[in-house]
Amino acid sequence: MTFRLDHIPSRTSKPRDEGLTMVMDKGLSLRQAEDLIDGAGHLADLVKLGFGTSYATPRLKDKIALYQGAGIKVYLGGTLFEAFIARGQFNAYRKLLDELKLQCVEVSDGSIDLEHGEKLKFINTLAKDHTVLSEVGSKETGILISPAKWVRMMNAELEAGSWKVIAEARESGTVGIYRPSGHAHTTLVNRIMAKVPGKDIIWEAPIKSQQTWFIKQVGANVNLGNVAPDEVIALEALRLGLRGDTFFEYLPEEMAEQLRQIKHDKHAEPPKETDPAQVKAKAK
Repeated sequence: MTFRLDHIPSRTSKPRDEGLTMVMDKGLSLRQAEDLIDGAGHLADLVKLGFGTSYATPRLKDKIALYQGAGIKVYLGGTLFEAFIARGQFNAYRKLLDELKLQCVEVSDGSIDLEHGEKLKFINTLAKDHTVLSEVGSKETGILISPAKWVRMMNAELEAGSWKVIAEARESGTVGIYRPSGHAHTTLVNRIMAKVPGKDIIWEAPIKSQQTWFIKQVGANVNLGNVAPDEVIALEALRLGLRGDTFFEYLPEEMAEQLRQIKHDKHAEPPKETDPAQVKAKAK
């Protein structure tokens, strides 16, 4: 950092295994990629070339080399992997990874119906030569997966060879681990965090309120993904308690209580979260 400030949480440093920031590149030009590296490359750990954008990206090899030269892991979006699988072109996909000299690869089934055993085979095969990130969860709003199944799938994919498992949210942040409103499915997330090692999960969190929620739940070194290129430094400020949403997270409690504009009532019970599913159940 550029100057000293007390009561700042310790952050892991690159190359790191925890506290990752995964950036979503949805079609940046080479010049924009250079700007990202110049302004925030020291904070970006991974760049995902979102969904199938790499198919339409000019000078793709140059962009990949640019990111890799800056010490940033880069990989193709999971939707492109699914497009190859849907067409029976897995071997062609492997050749593409070699041609593009990609170290990392994403395996997902957010758009297609892929038997989980088959997905595990793809992970196992690719993990022999690449660093695999596998995504869990559907991109469809109406598909609900039980917390127990989320946990089983995540752990199975880690055992099959995934370096990290990604909790699906899309770039909109309104599916998977989130409700259509963008609020987290707290019961689901808590069950996952209780059963899957936190360092092995990347939580997709494209919205500031989602990033804030995870930082408050897990800490400054939570793995977060689908971050917009122009939000990387803003996210780091959020992690460090240098933004209003997390300002009091790391200050000593006595100091924080004196400075809060709205004082906390130590004797008041915290508000209980209402689960819409429970409300519907009671209404019946």
